[in-house]
Amino acid sequence: MGVQKKDTSRAGKVPGNLKLKGENFYRDRKKVQYVNMLRGGRAKYDSKGNLVKAAAFQSHDAAPARIEPNRKWFGNTRVIGQKALEEFREQMAAKINDPYQVLLRRSKLPTSLLHDNTRIGRVNMLQTETFSDTFGPKAQRKRPKLNVEGYEQLVQTITSSNENYDHKKDANLLANQQSEFTDATRDWYFGAGTSKRIWNELYKVVDSSDVILHVLDARDPEGTRCRHVEKYLKTEVPHKHLIYILNKVDLVPTWVTARWVKVLSREHPTLAFHASITKSFGKGSLIQLLRQFTRLHADKRQISVGLIGYPNTGKSSIINTLRQKKVCNVAPVPGETKVWQYITMT
Repeated sequence: MGVQKKDTSRAGKVPGNLKLKGENFYRDRKKVQYVNMLRGGRAKYDSKGNLVKAAAFQSHDAAPARIEPNRKWFGNTRVIGQKALEEFREQMAAKINDPYQVLLRRSKLPTSLLHDNTRIGRVNMLQTETFSDTFGPKAQRKRPKLNVEGYEQLVQTITSSNENYDHKKDANLLANQQSEFTDATRDWYFGAGTSKRIWNELYKVVDSSDVILHVLDARDPEGTRCRHVEKYLKTEVPHKHLIYILNKVDLVPTWVTARWVKVLSREHPTLAFHASITKSFGKGSLIQLLRQFTRLHADKRQISVGLIGYPNTGKSSIINTLRQKKVCNVAPVPGETKVWQYITMT
């Protein structure tokens, strides 16, 4: 009776004077439990090699399981008709191409249905090869097309080319390549901002930003646009928002700025801007637009805004204008900002 009472009390609560196996002066209870965890999980065998205890998670005894029935197993609820799919594509294509409308909850919307792969990149093979030669029972294997009729004519062509070969006219030989010229001396600032390391810094900004401000020079907006980055944003990360900032509008006439804003607004939202700490233009509109994008990302406490653009377009000046003080170094030569910077607005 006393033994049963003692065992019953141990099962509920371990007294303080009861030591665990392996607990001593050098190892406390917590350390012994950790060592047993590392040693445990292995299979145990007797002296004859017979399995006594299987390893953890390797037992072949499976308890009976019961699968909960669900009605969606018996009906495919993700089927859409061809007519409804065409209407969906037409309506959504008009919304997506509008630069002033944002598509929310992209993960819940089957945007892959918007792109008809059968219409894009279709090649009419029957225009080059007949159906019988391509798909029929007498389909022929495609062979390289040569400008000769037979083997004899091919041998004759090769022989004549070897006889008429002149090593002095071969431009692929190193001896015939022109080397009597030198590169023109250029100042160091002409090569600033053109290294491959800049692309790594550029993609750091793109990957870590929710809204991207593409800074353009009002004197040459098309020349300062980076089509490669715009294509990357459209194809790889369409959930990021792109905004054109037409900077240095004080250097061009007003009607030029108005026309460029009208042209660029067809693709993405465009703002005219003049970077200045004391007398700026377009600062209020930019802050208001960023607040609207903040509402779209209500799940985040704050959003990240990245500024990209060609050298000397005024990226650092725009940051100084928004902060109303000098937080980024500016210079009249390109390549002043060599690494990406993180500035907090609040």
